[in-house]
Amino acid sequence: MVVQALASACLAFVIGTILSHLFYRDRPFVAHHVHQMIEHAANASFPSDHSIGSFVIAFSILLFRKKDGIVWMVLAALIAFSRIWNGVHYPTDVLSGALIGILSSVIVYMLFAKLSWTRKVLSGFINIYESVEFRIWRKS
Repeated sequence: MVVQALASACLAFVIGTILSHLFYRDRPFVAHHVHQMIEHAANASFPSDHSIGSFVIAFSILLFRKKDGIVWMVLAALIAFSRIWNGVHYPTDVLSGALIGILSSVIVYMLFAKLSWTRKVLSGFINIYESVEFRIWRKS
């Protein structure tokens, strides 16, 4: 789950970076008179990196653990809402960030399910990690 979430985050942030260069939009506090609650650089507003990151994590958890994932999705939605509330993003910025995060999680999840070598590599890493962890805890 963690490796898939990391791969999803990498994919999502690459997509987000490309989109921010293609579709530049000023932040709400730059373009409008908005009471800014937090300091933020006046860089590209679209899409929201916070929404991308929070929804990648939340949806990756949801794909593996439904009950926990629902809680994380609510938290991700609250993070997205806070970005609008603080005047640093438009609603479409956070919605697009959420969509990018969710879609990249689904794509990576489906790729990992289709590719048998990923299971072998992951199980090898897990075995190495567990043997190191066992040595550390045994010494304590």
